[in-house]
Amino acid sequence: MLRRLHPEQPASFAFTPDNLAWAQAQITKYPEGRQASAIIPLLWRAQEQEGWLTRPAIEYVADMLGMAHIRALEVATFYFMFQLQPVGSVAHVQICGTTSCMICGAEDLIAVCRDKIAPRAHQLSADGKFSWEEVECLGACANAPMAQIGKDYYEDLTAERLAHIIDEMAAGRVPTPGPQNGRYASEPLGGATSLKDHEAGRDPLNASARLAADIGDTIKRIDGTEVPLLAPWGRQSGGDVAVAERPAPARPKAPAEETAAPAAVEEAAPERLSAPRPGRQPDDLKRISGVGPKLEALLNELGFWHFDQIAAWTPAEVAWVDARLKFKGRIARDGWIDQARAFAAEG
Repeated sequence: MLRRLHPEQPASFAFTPDNLAWAQAQITKYPEGRQASAIIPLLWRAQEQEGWLTRPAIEYVADMLGMAHIRALEVATFYFMFQLQPVGSVAHVQICGTTSCMICGAEDLIAVCRDKIAPRAHQLSADGKFSWEEVECLGACANAPMAQIGKDYYEDLTAERLAHIIDEMAAGRVPTPGPQNGRYASEPLGGATSLKDHEAGRDPLNASARLAADIGDTIKRIDGTEVPLLAPWGRQSGGDVAVAERPAPARPKAPAEETAAPAAVEEAAPERLSAPRPGRQPDDLKRISGVGPKLEALLNELGFWHFDQIAAWTPAEVAWVDARLKFKGRIARDGWIDQARAFAAEG
């Protein structure tokens, strides 16, 4: 299926300050020089912020990651989870139409969408509040038929119930998601047949539905203020990543402009030894996850014999070592420094 950008595009795009901090934190998950690996989560957050994925948003994300615009466009047009046209300002309704849902009444749900929203998929309702589409399996087959609306699943639906949900959302209310027929989760329709001891005193809503009910508006566009920003992976390489202090991306460049690659971390050689320290045997570096006999031999050849040497590496020293490994990025990816610190502490 050919997917094109919508003919009408906004003039610009920018992450909200909190979404920008979130995006910059995601980039730090990946090794230096591999920032383009963050393309899918960043495009997804841009879509969550705006409701759909615009050309300015695609180019903005590409510039953040030092990618050519066409490469980001290839990703956006390949995956059907990216909406390339405007969606309803209140909600975009995704009806599962795969086998389980189809035989349980998905076609009736689609008929409701045609009647209450618009005759065709991806067409906006007359008031611009809603849009809909049929999608492939959403993974809630035991609760068929179902739909995803905003961030939540509405399961065990009937045509009447879906119509009521749409009316409620149009009125500014968000109905409680989850099973709509009284089921707690995905137990048999006649009730639980095992683990019945856990029914007494439990919350009437399952964990997912409870969280959605507590949030209260899960069709709201994400602006980054919903939950605290956590990025514990930023310290795995021995660095001290302050994502909130990273500069905002430059303005999106025109297609003809050349995109500069992100600056590389400056390298600095760590302390190295020609042999194990006097009176000591070399540490068994193979205890570090990701280090095998060949890699241990290479580390010895480079002058690293003890855990405390690795534990002391700075980001610049990590870059020096990383440049001499066959598989770049594995120091941070496998958490060598944290492991080495723990082993060094054992004495």
